Amino acid sequence: MFVSAIVAVLLPRFELSVGAGGSATLLRGPAALAPMPGTTQGIGEVSAAAEAFGVRPGMPMGEALARCPQLTLVPPDPAGVAEAWEEALARLEGIGAAVAPGHPGQVCFDAGGLRGLHGGGVRGVVAAAGRALRRPARLGAGPGAFCALAAAARARVVRPVIVDGGRERAREWLAPLEVALLRMREPVAPLVEPLERLGIATLGELAALSRDAVADRFGRPGLHAHDLARGRDEPLRPRRPLELLRESLELPEAASGPQLEHALGLLVDRLLARRERRGRTLRAVALSAILVEGGTWRERVTFREALADPRRMRLALAQRLALLPAPAEALRLSVESFGPPVTDQRPLLDEADAVRDRRLREAVRQTRALAGADAALRVVDVDPGSRVPERRSILAPFEDGPPAAGGSGRGGR
Repeated sequence: MFVSAIVAVLLPRFELSVGAGGSATLLRGPAALAPMPGTTQGIGEVSAAAEAFGVRPGMPMGEALARCPQLTLVPPDPAGVAEAWEEALARLEGIGAAVAPGHPGQVCFDAGGLRGLHGGGVRGVVAAAGRALRRPARLGAGPGAFCALAAAARARVVRPVIVDGGRERAREWLAPLEVALLRMREPVAPLVEPLERLGIATLGELAALSRDAVADRFGRPGLHAHDLARGRDEPLRPRRPLELLRESLELPEAASGPQLEHALGLLVDRLLARRERRGRTLRAVALSAILVEGGTWRERVTFREALADPRRMRLALAQRLALLPAPAEALRLSVESFGPPVTDQRPLLDEADAVRDRRLREAVRQTRALAGADAALRVVDVDPGSRVPERRSILAPFEDGPPAAGGSGRGGR
């Protein structure tokens, strides 16, 4: 009898299989995800055949090719990964699951409310998730998310692993497993290497340590890892279902500079004009491109405040175009999350500016009445490009009317 039922789904080598065009391509020989163009970082995910040669993710490309000369480097496809991952999450949401995704290829959801819907208890929910994905996946279930992820890591595509019972049962099941499973959780992943150096090879050995010793050596991340090894985990935080809203534009050959900025402006205008936006602001968007040399590029942009102003959006996104690692043949812009509906508060801002202006002029008038006409001066820019500081600007009497052309309007004494 399940006290809690968390189902975990692992899609092995998800980013590599998307970049290679499918899992079947990885069976032809050793392959690895190449670094992004223009960067010196190590390789990404590697196939099982490449692992047999000692190639590991994060390894420098030169070392990987030295170990496996026949290694095939697959261009990264972050835009394709995002689309394929969103499609997989939408399929799971189609069976009623409130998904809490991790990195692409890893997701958990609570099966508590789905047992009666799909029949067969938790095993019925696991089977329904496997059918919905329509692709090879490893599935596991357990009392907590980490236990479910560990079960999925031990599972096979045709044989899910289900851990029955509560927290104590989870601790017993996790005890003989390798401590390297902590890499599936980003906050505690850096602890794997120091734990192994200290001779702690299994989660049971980690759980047997005192919390004071773990906290003294590893701090808060160590306490979190200690809880995971003991079967304790944080509750899931399901995401809100994403509304897909995207615009794309084919670019002329060797488009760059002003042409890219003009294309970006067209995408912003088209996206804001879509009827599906329903007057809402945009909190976060994703700017992506299909590269001429192969592969894709993707950059997620979160605005400091929700926007619906095309001019401000272009200013925020134009800076990201400089990050393109290679010429692009297509540019895409999609919505990541929406903000509240648009409210026009410009009259309030204009009124506040008018009040502030009246108060400033009254303060200047009183100051000049008490201390003389030269008590309030303003800075006038004369030659901003001069190398002599005294020639860049001068002080002039403050006037009640609007500042003269070229003046900055800054009051000074």
